[in-house]
Amino acid sequence: MAEPEFFATPGYGDRQLADMHYNQAVRLGDRVETSGQGGWDDDWNFPETLEDEIVQALDNIERTLAPAGATWRDVISVDSYHVVDSSGLIEEAHSRVMVEQLRERMGDRAPIWTAIGVPALADPKMRIEVRVAAVTG
Repeated sequence: MAEPEFFATPGYGDRQLADMHYNQAVRLGDRVETSGQGGWDDDWNFPETLEDEIVQALDNIERTLAPAGATWRDVISVDSYHVVDSSGLIEEAHSRVMVEQLRERMGDRAPIWTAIGVPALADPKMRIEVRVAAVTG
């Protein structure tokens, strides 16, 4: 049986490993899974607009998959967590930008996707967090 290999995303992942004691990705055989990725930069700043935050979160997924030998084209499932509005609903912009970005990044491949509305995420500035699973080879 293969041993799991863990990966810290270069930049913010190294800090999260040191400060919070977790890695950003794990590879077991040809399967790669990520921890939840938000729309932060390496200095833990978040974009002002929701759209930019979603794009950055998905860019961070790409950065996290790469050291484990995977790309968006290998992704088979997406779980996205969205901070809900005051009425308890996921804003339309979340879905619109997610769909646009998944199409752009994955081409014809359509993964399974679960969008989950939550009242809050780990950092109060976060509006979205995304984790994926990929199969390579």
